[in-house]
Amino acid sequence: MAITHSHKLVLPADANHHGTLYAGAMLRLVLEAGYATAWKHIGPEANLVLRRVLNMECLRPVPVGVVVEIQGAVLHRTAAYLVCGLVGMPLDDGTQWAEALFGFAQVSPDGKLTHFPASLPAVSRPAGEVWERLEKRMNKLLRLR
Repeated sequence: MAITHSHKLVLPADANHHGTLYAGAMLRLVLEAGYATAWKHIGPEANLVLRRVLNMECLRPVPVGVVVEIQGAVLHRTAAYLVCGLVGMPLDDGTQWAEALFGFAQVSPDGKLTHFPASLPAVSRPAGEVWERLEKRMNKLLRLR
């Protein structure tokens, strides 16, 4: 089980009229962290596209000037599709600011769905209540298909 850590300084360009991280910038940050998580899991042969945003929740406002951390882990994988869980780690007051589940597909150079490389690390949920909560949410959402 590997956790990917991403960090980003929230700049004024990322802010809404309240001076906090706006939804579009949050989506960009979490998507970049999700892609990095999926890519690190697959390795240099990764050719990934975002297939589905299963869930994304902003749990609290994030002010300009804060360096945020997003932790990511692969929670589910099939032959050509995987789901990354992403957690906006606690800020100074100990509260998490975001949770998300993003699905990525492996595609060939011509953009058609293809299998992941044969030898990949095992998928296992990291320890902790937040990861357990994300895994349960993912399992509910994957059943909707």
